[in-house]
Amino acid sequence: MIKVVISGYGRMGHMVEAVLKARGIECAGASEDITSFDKDLARECVCIDFTTPSAFRANYKVLAENFKAVVVGTTGWNDIKEEVVGCFKQNGTPMIYSSNYSVGVNVMSAAVSLVSRYLGKAGGYSSYIVEKHHIHKLDAPSGTAKSLAAEVEDGMGTAPAVASVRVGEIAGIHTVGFEGDNDRITITHEAFSRKGFAEGAVVAALMTDGLEGVHEFKDLFFKED
Repeated sequence: MIKVVISGYGRMGHMVEAVLKARGIECAGASEDITSFDKDLARECVCIDFTTPSAFRANYKVLAENFKAVVVGTTGWNDIKEEVVGCFKQNGTPMIYSSNYSVGVNVMSAAVSLVSRYLGKAGGYSSYIVEKHHIHKLDAPSGTAKSLAAEVEDGMGTAPAVASVRVGEIAGIHTVGFEGDNDRITITHEAFSRKGFAEGAVVAALMTDGLEGVHEFKDLFFKED
């Protein structure tokens, strides 16, 4: 059985810890400063990172150089993605990343991709995305909204309008809309809590056993056996 270390011990870190306990998976530590974690122990552990964009940017080299494998749930670093991926590959450290580890969101993404391709062929539709999150979320638009926007643009050839709302303690609501002259199609995912994100991240950590390279979670999740 794998050992897991949690980088970032905020709301998501505590939720990941609870999921690990429920599944009987050893949590070897949780830290707000992963750079100070015991390096000998790190080599035996998968690190699940739910920190902040600035913390991940500062720490990704430490993660790649010291841990057995890394699962990244932090968003807001897409502009340095090439550097991050290169670093993990250079160190031979498996990495799984995702803007959202919710199973439901990943299924939604697949649906959005399919609808976008069909409507792109049909023509006559414009698109939009509205994402709503709690006031503590630092990045806007959300990483999930950006990923969904990429699916829409890939299918339709034009980027959707994206709006972000930060209010209260909303765990996460994403709506993708397609507006035509005669009708409207909307696809919405609403997270009831952060538990779904934590569950998916732990599933990803289990996937790292025997894994090589850098992968997006959805590619592994939908991979045919």
